[in-house]
Parts: sequence; C-alpha cells; structure tokens
Amino acid sequence: MIGPDQDGMATTITGTKSGMINSFILTPFFLDEALPGLKTLPRRDWTVNEPDLPPGTKQARIAVINKELARLVAEAASAGRRPVSLAGDCLSAIGVLAGLQKAGIDPCLLWFDAHGDFNTWETTPSGFLGGMPLAMIAGRGDQSIVREVGLRPLIESRIILTDARDLDPKEKALLGESKVIRLADPKRLRHGLLPDRPLYIHVDTDVITPDQAPAQNYPVPGGVSVVDLQDIFRYLAERYSIVAVSVSSWNPELDRDKSSEKAGLLALEALIG
Repeated sequence: MIGPDQDGMATTITGTKSGMINSFILTPFFLDEALPGLKTLPRRDWTVNEPDLPPGTKQARIAVINKELARLVAEAASAGRRPVSLAGDCLSAIGVLAGLQKAGIDPCLLWFDAHGDFNTWETTPSGFLGGMPLAMIAGRGDQSIVREVGLRPLIESRIILTDARDLDPKEKALLGESKVIRLADPKRLRHGLLPDRPLYIHVDTDVITPDQAPAQNYPVPGGVSVVDLQDIFRYLAERYSIVAVSVSSWNPELDRDKSSEKAGLLALEALIG
C-alpha cells in the first residue's frame, strides 16, 4: 500500500489486498544517466538497482542496467512475489519482461503512455532511444539491448497500447501495420477487452494530464486524470492476474512541488493495493 506519511510524502507497505506480496525495485537512471532525484523514494523494503556502468555505447550501458533489473525481477517472481519496478525511462520494461520470462511467466503487456514508443532508427525523427522500447520488445528495430538482456520478443498481438496520443508520422504508420492492439481511450479497458492470461502493466506517468503531472520531459496536452486512471487501475486489479508492474517516472528535477510524484504514486497505489 502507498499512502501519506507524516510529511505528506508517499510510504510503502508490501502487502496487497489480494494477498500477493509486492517486491519494489528502484532503478534511478534515465537511459544510462544517473537520476539521483529518484533516490529519495525507496523505503526499507525497496531494492535499488544501481550497477556500475562500464565505458561503451549508450545501448551497452542501458543493457547493463536492464540485465541486472531482469535478474532482480526473475528472483522476485520465482519466489512468488510481484515485481513493481520504478525507473526513469520506459526502456526498463525490457528488463522487467526479460525477468518475467526467466521466471517462466509469459504475459500479455498492457502499455500506458502518452507516446507510442514504437519508433525504430528508420522512423524516428529525433534518434531518441527512449522512444523505441515497445518496438524493441515486439522484435522490431534495434535489438542489441534486447539480445544482451536475454529478452525473447513478445508476439505483437499480446501487446495492448493505450492512449499514445502523440505519435510521430512514420511511427504511426509502423504501428498501423503491426498487430499491436491500440486503444486510444484508456477508459475502454473497463469493457473487458483484455485476454485471460497473466498481465504485465507498464505505465509512463506522462499518460496523466500535464495539469496534474506536469514534471515530464516530453509533456503532451490531453491525457487522463489521476481519478480516472485510479478507476481504471482498480478495475484491472480486481479482474486480472497482474504479475508485474513498471512505472516510467516523472522528472524529479522538474517536480519542485512534488505534484507529479504524488499523482504517479496515487495511481500506482490503485493498481497494486
């Protein structure tokens, strides 16, 4: 459970209403750069994933981070606990999914994001690696991180992308020809659209309207309110077997009033209990 402590900040307890034990893993990096502002989050029961990074390419350094994350996720899942990952970018989903696979879990992936994260080197207008992880997970584009971490690409029909209100033109075309399931309105998830199999949920907090979670590197107008997202998450938690959760965080350096941290953690609480 996540709730306010005496200073109004979030605290964590590992138990859930379903009886499943959450195993919290914090990865305080944005891509391969340290993100010290996230290190104020962990409590006694959190594991911090902070490996030493060797010299090398950005992809190689990101792979080191996610290989260790995969190990920690596999360890937790194999012990019957639910991994809950919080990191500074969406590439961390590669490590979480690889860890689930190592533990023998083959889930569907539900991805909440203001962006598609489905770019490849051929479609990206910016060259930003953080806009590519979902394509990588689907076996498209640059596979160097995927191979190094030990991830088996996921069948596209087992990927549900919701919101994605900001897509690059070539990225949109690539998504359109894929078998990834698109839901522009996350509220449609309350209509029982998901397959009956283990569910891994990844949440980029920029899915929340920037009025309530403004501390984002790439804010996009629109999005869902915290209250609406909580309602969706409670619905999913009550009806599906959620085997892992990952969160791509707000930018703590921009979050001077902690409003984005509060919004993200309130949404997370509704999902994991």
